[in-house]
Amino acid sequence: MLTTLLIRTRAVPPDPPGRRGATSLGPDRDRFGLLKAVLAAVPWVKVGVGTTVVLLAAMMPWAVDRMLAAIDQQIVAVDVRGEFVGESRVAVERAAGSWVGKSYFATDLEDIKAELEQRPWVASAAVKRVWPGRLEIDIREKKPLAYWSDGRLVSRSGQLFRPPNPEAAGRLPRLSGPDERVREVIAMARSMSDKLMNYGLGFSGLALETRGAWTLTLNSGVEVVLGRDQVESRFERFITVYENRLASRLDEVSRVDARYSNGVAVQWKAETAAAAPKS
Repeated sequence: MLTTLLIRTRAVPPDPPGRRGATSLGPDRDRFGLLKAVLAAVPWVKVGVGTTVVLLAAMMPWAVDRMLAAIDQQIVAVDVRGEFVGESRVAVERAAGSWVGKSYFATDLEDIKAELEQRPWVASAAVKRVWPGRLEIDIREKKPLAYWSDGRLVSRSGQLFRPPNPEAAGRLPRLSGPDERVREVIAMARSMSDKLMNYGLGFSGLALETRGAWTLTLNSGVEVVLGRDQVESRFERFITVYENRLASRLDEVSRVDARYSNGVAVQWKAETAAAAPKS
């Protein structure tokens, strides 16, 4: 028996006619073509080099840290150098010994420097590493110029400091005055000391009172009162009187008051002190 098979077909519309002289591209083909054009314009060599540089720069701290960690070791010794007068070399070495056993690379040298410069006698400390496991410390002490008030010392740079052993400075002049005028006192003392030396006189001390009055002390013990005003001219007047009248008798003088307009008053070392005639 034959069965009739009926197949219905639907007409498929024909493709629309294309425009003459034109080539049509699909959307995928257009997208990939643009992508290829962009990729072709990229300078891949430069991009590769730049990327490599960035990666190396980013990895450098990590690599350095790993390398230092691999070769790092403990500090095994500390060498202390310098000329010591007031400071104790043993005490500095004992203080520096606290860094023995610490990391050679991780130890902050600025911390060591700062701690050592807190010591009263230390003016500066230079610290450096010496491979493979040593530290070298160079100490420069403060140079005392004179004794100051209250057991302190004043350095040549005008810095006041209070060491536990000021007597280590030895024989020095004695200066005093308000702390904020220390540099003024030093300048005046240097000027007077230089002039006294020209006349064979030794400088022993200079005091500036709070009210502003100056008193000079010679190494013979003679005090020269200069007052607050015209200090330089009064000092010159004393020099003139000394040269003309007192040079041969200075060991008999106890005190000279130069606060006069036309001369000085001399106090002699007698049981009954008598004022010498004004000069």
